[in-house]
Amino acid sequence: MARPSRKNETNNGRGISRRSLLAGAASLGVVGMTGCARVDTQAAERGGDLLDRMRAQGRVRLGIAGEIPYAYVDSQGKLTGQAPAIAKVIFGNLGIETMEPVPTEFGSLIPGLKSLQFDVVSAGMWISPDRCEQVIFSDPDYVAKDAFIVAKGNPKELHTYEDLTKPGVRFATGNGWFQADYATGNGYKRSRIQFYADQVAGLDAVRQGRADAFAGTSPTIVKAVENAPGVEASEPFIPEVDGEEQIGAGGFAFRPIETNLRDAFNEELHKLKDSGRLLEIVEPFGFTADDMTDLTAKELCSP
Repeated sequence: MARPSRKNETNNGRGISRRSLLAGAASLGVVGMTGCARVDTQAAERGGDLLDRMRAQGRVRLGIAGEIPYAYVDSQGKLTGQAPAIAKVIFGNLGIETMEPVPTEFGSLIPGLKSLQFDVVSAGMWISPDRCEQVIFSDPDYVAKDAFIVAKGNPKELHTYEDLTKPGVRFATGNGWFQADYATGNGYKRSRIQFYADQVAGLDAVRQGRADAFAGTSPTIVKAVENAPGVEASEPFIPEVDGEEQIGAGGFAFRPIETNLRDAFNEELHKLKDSGRLLEIVEPFGFTADDMTDLTAKELCSP
């Protein structure tokens, strides 16, 4: 398979509510920057000491972006989603029982990680060479196709990124999402792309006629349109750019100094994969055997 290209509650019948993405954060506690920002060079040479510090504290701070089904705080103020479910098991196995969510916008996840606002990005972040220059990744825990939110019946017959170049098509996607690159890679002008904070805003844009298609990974899109009138999800598809399939695979991100933590996380992740338990953990969030992968971060980080 080709590596990815360069990127990036039901509520009165409206589908997912934006409040359900980030509401509850206050009750759980949004933890800001803590500790000293200076790099301990000796710790860096040892592969970082964050794992030891988290074990001593008994907690890990997870950077999330409020994207269903990957990671979000639900309307009851509970941290949930595919990535936190995996994190709960892995960090529990590493002796860390408490997870504290730190919600932010998707485009702020890597800057927030680097500025010590949280310890790990737990948001289903796709692994790409550009991102690998800034952070280190676990091996991926899923692969996903793309899909569009479109008007009911898909009147403009938008099924692939190439279809977006039909005359007059208005395209939208999320801030910092790779889907913008897939669109421009198929000839859609970047200056015409509408960017929204999340899939909820994108769904509203389609339903209100401001956009004809809003793109995201198929798990996000399918969940977004549940119980939402006037819109639907297109059939999931593998994006192509210049005839080459673009395989999207996501994982957890860590600061480059923290190789000990990344390696310990990977070891537990592969135990879950080998035993089949990983699939059991993520199935409640809509993931299937087709979404499992043996790709590695090393492969995905290679240009």
